[in-house]
Amino acid sequence: MDFVTPEIEAYAEAHTSSPEPLLHALAEETRATLRAPQMLTGTIEGRLLELLVHGLQARRVLEIGTYSGYGTLSMASGLPEDGRIDTCEIEEQHAEVARRYLEQAGHGHHVTVHVGPALETIARLEGEFNFVFIDADKVNYRNYYEAVLPRLAPHGLIAVDNTIWSGRVLEKDGDDDTRAIREFNDHVVGDERVACVMLTVRDGVTLIRRRAA
Repeated sequence: MDFVTPEIEAYAEAHTSSPEPLLHALAEETRATLRAPQMLTGTIEGRLLELLVHGLQARRVLEIGTYSGYGTLSMASGLPEDGRIDTCEIEEQHAEVARRYLEQAGHGHHVTVHVGPALETIARLEGEFNFVFIDADKVNYRNYYEAVLPRLAPHGLIAVDNTIWSGRVLEKDGDDDTRAIREFNDHVVGDERVACVMLTVRDGVTLIRRRAA
């Protein structure tokens, strides 16, 4: 399901700041060498992530689902000088690509790529996060959300990708991923601890903040 026409999508991308050459090269390598290149964050969502990190002046960022690092590199561009990103990836092949491009961009000292189950990584990390980006296996979305929500800084944000799932959230049944995303969306909108907004950016991005206690 297309939420906007291809012409409007192209117009929006044309009126979004173009990606830097290194991001363009990363996208090209991802499409040529990695499976599931549709998972690339892309120009519009990459800029959105960068601007959210920049606007929050986020010094601690957690990313769940690195893939080849397009979103990571985008967010690193928005970090303050003393900012850091911890990003979680399950596949070493993906992590290697991300590390290589982060080093080339001069962001290697700002970013740690953790390989392994994200919930285990989150449990090992200390402190609060100013910004969290969830874009990993869909059946664990609620588990990731519950793991990071208590660790969210008072003025922090969580961004969750793929929450419209190409429109399949409107299906009455669907596969395990579709059911997991639909159940996650229902859980978040009914969670009195938070306020949220679902944006029709690419495949759906939900922004979440904690309400004051």
